[in-house]
Amino acid sequence: MDPFQPRPDSLPAVVPVFPLTGALLLPGGRLPLNIFEPRYRAMIEAALAAGRLQAMALPDPGFPRVAGRSTMQKIACLGRISSFSETEDGRYLVTLRGLLRFRMAEELPDDPAGFRRVRADFAPYLADLAPPAEAPLDRPALLAALRPYFAARRIEADWSAIERAPAAMLVTNLCMLCPFGDAEKQALLEAPDPAARAAMLVALLRLEAAGPTQGRAS
Repeated sequence: MDPFQPRPDSLPAVVPVFPLTGALLLPGGRLPLNIFEPRYRAMIEAALAAGRLQAMALPDPGFPRVAGRSTMQKIACLGRISSFSETEDGRYLVTLRGLLRFRMAEELPDDPAGFRRVRADFAPYLADLAPPAEAPLDRPALLAALRPYFAARRIEADWSAIERAPAAMLVTNLCMLCPFGDAEKQALLEAPDPAARAAMLVALLRLEAAGPTQGRAS
């Protein structure tokens, strides 16, 4: 059992949230972040002082930015800072390990330091805290969809490592790393279970193999 995995009864009611286009965090995944804005450096410092927990959310591409702020998707993912370092020019280099998803019950006033905070409802997603199970995966179908997708985007890959990777880790990493649009990434986040996420990933790879993914500003 992971000694750093939080218990359901220890999850915070209020979490700081970093809304970031293109940055998908999934349970079990690891997301590197380069933090340089003062408000987000303050967010990292607050998280380090309070269990190392912070959330990532994708902006909702269906809404324009208002006064410089994006509208966040209502389903997001809580992560734990698993590594942290400082640079000489004042940046924080952070890796977040995804823990579990949650629904935003409400957005609260910004922290005095300027970062955003929400009241989190973890109840629908507590199963994300369970040890990852190997989801059924049609690996030949995934590889058949992945090869033309990578070729179309000139993405180089270590195919032997991909073929050896455990199914759950492979699906999580591909969902997070492939340059899908924010709407597609959100759909992967909201997939009801790992098997559904794997099937959705294969479908997206097949759909987008013919041309580059269109980015979505938020």
